Amino acid sequence: MKRSLQRHLSIMLGSAILLAGLVAAIASFALAYSEAKEFQDDMLKQVAALSAATKSGLAQRPRIEISDPESRILIFHLPGDSRPDWFSTDLSPGLHTLPAGAKHLRVYIRDTPPAERTVVAQFTDVRDEIAINSALRTLILLLCLLPVLVWLIVRIVRNELAPITRLSRSLDEQPADSPMPVSDDGLPDEITPFVHAINRLLERIKHLMKQQSRFIADAAHELRSPLTALSVQAQNLMHAGSLDAVHERAVPLQKGIARARHLTEQMLSLARTQAEANGKTEVNVSAMARELIAEYLPMAEAGNIDLGLDEIEPLSIPAFPDALHLIIKNALENALKYTQNGGEVTLRLFSDNHDAIIEIVDDGPGIPVSEYERVFDAFYRMPGTHGEGSGLGLAIVREAAIRMGGTVSLRGRQKGAGLVFCYRQSLSMTG
Repeated sequence: MKRSLQRHLSIMLGSAILLAGLVAAIASFALAYSEAKEFQDDMLKQVAALSAATKSGLAQRPRIEISDPESRILIFHLPGDSRPDWFSTDLSPGLHTLPAGAKHLRVYIRDTPPAERTVVAQFTDVRDEIAINSALRTLILLLCLLPVLVWLIVRIVRNELAPITRLSRSLDEQPADSPMPVSDDGLPDEITPFVHAINRLLERIKHLMKQQSRFIADAAHELRSPLTALSVQAQNLMHAGSLDAVHERAVPLQKGIARARHLTEQMLSLARTQAEANGKTEVNVSAMARELIAEYLPMAEAGNIDLGLDEIEPLSIPAFPDALHLIIKNALENALKYTQNGGEVTLRLFSDNHDAIIEIVDDGPGIPVSEYERVFDAFYRMPGTHGEGSGLGLAIVREAAIRMGGTVSLRGRQKGAGLVFCYRQSLSMTG
């Protein structure tokens, strides 16, 4: 069951107001009871003082009872008047609360010389009634206002949440192919960070869509040439006049098929890298580096290249295993491909402060400094580059690095010709 924020706020605020009213009624009762008690005690003292002052000259002092049912004050002068059953002679002067059947009396005793006592009493029902009436007036007023307060709460909550409704409507009206930032005008401060986060997400989606569109256009352009060449080579094969001619024309066809397959695999690798969603795990980079060295050792030996591992210290980093494997593999393959016979390629592992660093160093011809960034663009190949490359290898590497929170860069060697490929990533999981 979905939770309604508006209904939840209305119920919570209404309950808070009702609870506050109950607390106010209880507090009103306590204060009224305390004041009524003080008022009753003061009145009893004053009546006792007045009665004692006026007793002289009276031969006989009868019991005085005020017939007002809301006050009903009883006055006794002892030992002259008869002592009621609820009164005990051993009571000390002052105020007392005494039981009188099913009710209670508030009693004030005043001693006057010679050995006489003035007793003034009143039922406690009076002060209790005053306190209860005061609390009921507070509670009844709240109960009468409660429907109005609930209506006001609902209206206020609805009006305050109206910007969220407008925000959702604005998002629904966004064009799917070109999302635009959402305005935060008129929105509460608490909602503004959420809107900014949405705008940043829309910006990333917009960038990703442009990237995908550019990738599709580049891929279509890159695939058109090899597919056209394959079509021409297949037609030439069909018109071959002899078996030797068939074999001769099948060689470039096979190379074209291999190039198209390699290009397709790289494009799929790039797409998988961009869509990588699995969580990071702790990857033993040292073990992965040894496996790749062993895998590419035949290629290095075929080109008379000295391929080695310079493990300054063992490395383990939080990463996507497939993506990290792809980064090192592509960089290592490029280094071996462009290093001349008799050259040297070194895979170096070390850490710098809180970062892990993976470097592939070669002594090949290198590339101009102005091309260090451009070679990471998809399908870009430097002018004059020979070979069957498609220009996707380093683009895949950068995309994989971005997905893992790392960075890739190129720089020249400090001594001599050659190139250094560097991948840097934080050693911590939160990096």
